[in-house]
Amino acid sequence: MAVFSSLSERLTQTFAALRNKGKLSAADVDGTVRDIRRALLESDVALEVVKTFTAAVRERALSDEVNTALNPAQQVVGIVNEELVAILGGNQRPLTFAKTPPTVIMLAGLQGSGKTTLAGKLARWLKDQGHTPVLIACDLQRPGAVKQLGIVAEQAGAAFFAPEPGDGVGDPVAVAKAGVKYAKEKNHDIAILDTAGRLGVDVDMMKQAAAIRKASDPDEVLFVIDAMIGQDAVHTAKAFQDGVDFTGVVLTKLDGDAKGGAALSVTGVTGRPVLFASTGEKQNEFDVFYPDRMASRILDLGDILTLIEQAQKTFDEEQTKEMEEKFRSETFSLDDFLGQLQQIKKMGSLSGMLKMLPGAGAMKDQIENVDEGDLVRTEAIIQSMTPRERLTPKVLNGSRRLRIAYGSGTTVTEVNQLVLRFEQAAKMMKTVAKGGIPQLPGMGPIARGGGSSKKKAKKKTGSRSGNPATRAREVSGAPAPSEQGSSFGLGQK
Repeated sequence: MAVFSSLSERLTQTFAALRNKGKLSAADVDGTVRDIRRALLESDVALEVVKTFTAAVRERALSDEVNTALNPAQQVVGIVNEELVAILGGNQRPLTFAKTPPTVIMLAGLQGSGKTTLAGKLARWLKDQGHTPVLIACDLQRPGAVKQLGIVAEQAGAAFFAPEPGDGVGDPVAVAKAGVKYAKEKNHDIAILDTAGRLGVDVDMMKQAAAIRKASDPDEVLFVIDAMIGQDAVHTAKAFQDGVDFTGVVLTKLDGDAKGGAALSVTGVTGRPVLFASTGEKQNEFDVFYPDRMASRILDLGDILTLIEQAQKTFDEEQTKEMEEKFRSETFSLDDFLGQLQQIKKMGSLSGMLKMLPGAGAMKDQIENVDEGDLVRTEAIIQSMTPRERLTPKVLNGSRRLRIAYGSGTTVTEVNQLVLRFEQAAKMMKTVAKGGIPQLPGMGPIARGGGSSKKKAKKKTGSRSGNPATRAREVSGAPAPSEQGSSFGLGQK
């Protein structure tokens, strides 16, 4: 996630310096711990959390478990990973549901932390889990707050309860009471209370939040905090813990470019776990917070489990089996390819998915330069083809490709690249589906031992391309254009 990019980069550099050492001395450990401390402090992690964390890492790094290890550097990375998981809350804790519905969830936090948007995301997530949430407008102070909550409730497909117009009119405590009663009468098993915030912590704010808590008797009080808040996170979290006593934390704006120390500080300071993480403005950019997965991503170890879960949510098992059979029988068409691309789009941004891969930090520049518009252009190219052309790309002669380029707003070169890479991908997937070893373009077939085959294919002579542009280039002796492009067959812009 973006807020941890600086910290992740610093820690990765620190561990890289250890990998060439066969054995770690006390000086090596002290230097590593010093670099970790500096990286954490520069990321706005609270000083008391940094002290506890580095002391635990140093003690374990100097112990026998590292001294006797075959790979001491890897062992140290493992220790840092485990300690990161610990300060992030250890095991993931699920929401606490009431034995007798409705379960009441109260949201608290400063104004601007993203509470109202988060309320809609949480409602949608709960609805996807089979619940029937209702959003209750208890923020009657901020201008437009009630109207905004109504909009996000509609977007989430959740019920909405707002007996007061807001904008300074109405009693939020009375609304909270009435909202819980409404949820019970209308058989909503979840009642989400969106409460007012302030630009800063003050006495009136805490009194109102405490009164709403007392009146609604919530099963969960979630403290919503902006991950970009920096060192103020500790002061704000302590104030809310003393004034409202929240049960869990939700981190918002994890896609921001700030340092992200709040995420590493709140749990360590308050002892309350982070339950959810939110990125972006879209309602599906929200998920359960897993301390172990977050720690792995900070240390550039990847987050494959989350990537798999996203794929499982998006791809249907029957559809996957159907695609596998099409690869085997060589009936995989550009229509099927288009369907797969559209499924990938539902998973989120390409750069976001690539960042979940182990070692993504080493490809930071390439990932940041990924052109999300490639998917849109690829869709446009395929949708500009006739059904016959999608089913049988071999019929795509020069005039057809020119027509497709005009129709999709692209160039003939981009159409050519897409068709070429589709054919290469289909061939590779067919080989894999049959249990074979694929041949990577430009590298030859991969031998099972890891080397490449020495067998060379005979070069065909006397044949020319059916594409007019390619044929003209062959006749003139001009060099072939570079085939480098994105994973979807289009050249990088």
